[in-house]
Amino acid sequence: MEDAHSEIRFRAVGVVRSPHREPRGTPIQPAYASDVEGEVIVDPAYAEALQDIEGFERIWLFYLLDRARRFEARVIPYRDTQRRGLFATRSPARPNPIGMSAVRLLGRCENVLRISGVDILDNTPLLDIKPYVPVFDAFPNAAAGWFDTCGTDRKTADDRFHSKAES
Repeated sequence: MEDAHSEIRFRAVGVVRSPHREPRGTPIQPAYASDVEGEVIVDPAYAEALQDIEGFERIWLFYLLDRARRFEARVIPYRDTQRRGLFATRSPARPNPIGMSAVRLLGRCENVLRISGVDILDNTPLLDIKPYVPVFDAFPNAAAGWFDTCGTDRKTADDRFHSKAES
């Protein structure tokens, strides 16, 4: 892994618009935001790539966690009360701050997707979109480590992973 620390660059393909203006109070996962609607505005240069997406009930959004604090190796996740290794959590304080959400696709008008289940901050840079395919993406009986016995039932974010100056 000679180049393990080399820089990798991504280009935003659009932006996510949502009613969530600050981290505090934002749902921590799409499952806790089922009634929250938003939009994905895809750069017109990529609009043609949206062809055939209307047949999918859900889509994966991959985005830059542009307001998250820097990487922390051990964190107290939103749904627990003790420190865990970062890679065993979905904390946004990651070495590569990439987020992912499986949202419901409500419709498309040219380069704009209407979505629900939005747990993403407003004006978040969008990196990619992929279709959610249940036969590939769902493993309902898989073990979930510490999460199977998590210490709290928190459904919204607080300020633990975002600095006040960046929110």
